[in-house]
Amino acid sequence: MHILFVHPNYRSGGAEIAGTWPPAWVAYLTGPLKRAGFDDIHFIDAMTEGFSDDELARRMDELQPDIVGTTAITPSIYAAERVLEIAALTNPSAVRVLGGVHATFMYKQVLTEAPHIDVIVRGEGENIAVELFSAIQEGRWPRDRAQIKGLAYREVDKIIATPAAETVKDMSTLKPDWDVLDWNLYTYLPLNTRVAIPNLARGCPFTCSFCSQWKFWRDYRIRDPKDVVDEIEDLHQNHGVGFFILADEEPTINRKKFIEFCQELIDRGLPDKVKWGINTRVTDIYRDRELLSFYREAGLVHVSLGTEAAAQMKLDRFNKETKVEENKQAIKLLRDADIFVEAQFIVGLDNETEKTLEETYRMAWDWQPDLANWAMYTPWPFTPLFEEIKDQVEIHDFSKYNFVTPIMKPAAMERGELLDGVMKNYRRFYMQKALFHYPWRGTGFRRRYLLGCLYAFLRAGFKRTFYDLGKAGYWGPQTKKQLDWHFDESRKVAADAATDWQTNADRAAQAKARREAVRKQMKERGVRRTNERQRDRIDAD
Repeated sequence: MHILFVHPNYRSGGAEIAGTWPPAWVAYLTGPLKRAGFDDIHFIDAMTEGFSDDELARRMDELQPDIVGTTAITPSIYAAERVLEIAALTNPSAVRVLGGVHATFMYKQVLTEAPHIDVIVRGEGENIAVELFSAIQEGRWPRDRAQIKGLAYREVDKIIATPAAETVKDMSTLKPDWDVLDWNLYTYLPLNTRVAIPNLARGCPFTCSFCSQWKFWRDYRIRDPKDVVDEIEDLHQNHGVGFFILADEEPTINRKKFIEFCQELIDRGLPDKVKWGINTRVTDIYRDRELLSFYREAGLVHVSLGTEAAAQMKLDRFNKETKVEENKQAIKLLRDADIFVEAQFIVGLDNETEKTLEETYRMAWDWQPDLANWAMYTPWPFTPLFEEIKDQVEIHDFSKYNFVTPIMKPAAMERGELLDGVMKNYRRFYMQKALFHYPWRGTGFRRRYLLGCLYAFLRAGFKRTFYDLGKAGYWGPQTKKQLDWHFDESRKVAADAATDWQTNADRAAQAKARREAVRKQMKERGVRRTNERQRDRIDAD
């Protein structure tokens, strides 16, 4: 049976400016599929190779797959739908499968607007894919589809979702097939080396209101650090990888396991060969202040901190559980340990003004991270924060939900003014860094890395790909009132996100609510009994 996976061709000028990133999802899927006996698997990275629809159709026609699978986050959903539409036109007998976070929660809308999709895999796909593809190979599709957990599909005029499958409990079974990727395609520009995105853990115990990852993975699980380092060693020795970023939302949550991971890297002599980066929280940097030099010894050179907002009000609204004043100290701790630090700011909420944008710039410059990013608030349609503000959402074109397009229009600003304010922050921050910091700070690796980051920014700016500026038509402050966002206004209000998806956090919240309800009930009962006894005494008197 011929299987074809395709990574959809979608770009936004965000993370792509740092290089070309390998789609790890396909490696994690093909690993268990090959161990289950599916050895005729092909992969097309239409994004990195820049394939047009015609080229993709030609390749599909050549391969004649029995199954075509793809994935999507929210901004790439239409591109993923188009992949499967092309498959329907070129290979009408193939079973067309979609997975990913957006389809998991928005399956009703996706199946309604894209009738060429046969089935959606909801949640972690490794075990579900093996069961689904086995049913197809054995001729049990679509007869047995209702018996397979974790699917959504159309049945006549109804959309059916089977019960959620169990999350992967035995993390030792996660053995990705990195050979499926063409490693010549993937380069991390700041170091001009091949890059990978392995997985140390899945899920997150925190429930930030703007994030979907804790909802998608449902519970927090961590792999054996030795298994992950085995992967990294293989990636370096057999695929020439010289830099990796852990895909985890926060790999430092489990301090003990993270220390074991670092020690394993040191014991195998990998820090001299492979550098790496992570995303993490300010609170973990505080907690591990005495260990930061050890992390640097293990090869950790880049930390992206979710500082998120300059105002505590925003942090509280995002449910970040951190304080503004902690951010500056965390950045200093990292820089003192010779770890490059990147501060992330979210802008563009309804209360954004020129003044608040200026505050984020002044705070960024005062904190002195090595890098700073200003991301537009993007209301994922399946997050708690979206539920709070969905009446204010005017744009329903998901292809623009990419962290660089101002989906939300602040009350006191036009979208063009918001973008111009963000670009003003970028210009000032990086101009001063380029002139007075990067060329003169440190020697050797530090200088090379900083200049490499600067090169990536300048390259994206010259090509007009940074922040999608070329598509919007932004050429400076003089154009801020002439921008065209190319919103597809035919897109209507999204269907409500699925409510059948339970996370550990949901169960904990429900248990807490039940406990509080019982306490309230017991308190009310106690008050009634006290009142009854008082009335009995009065009657007796």
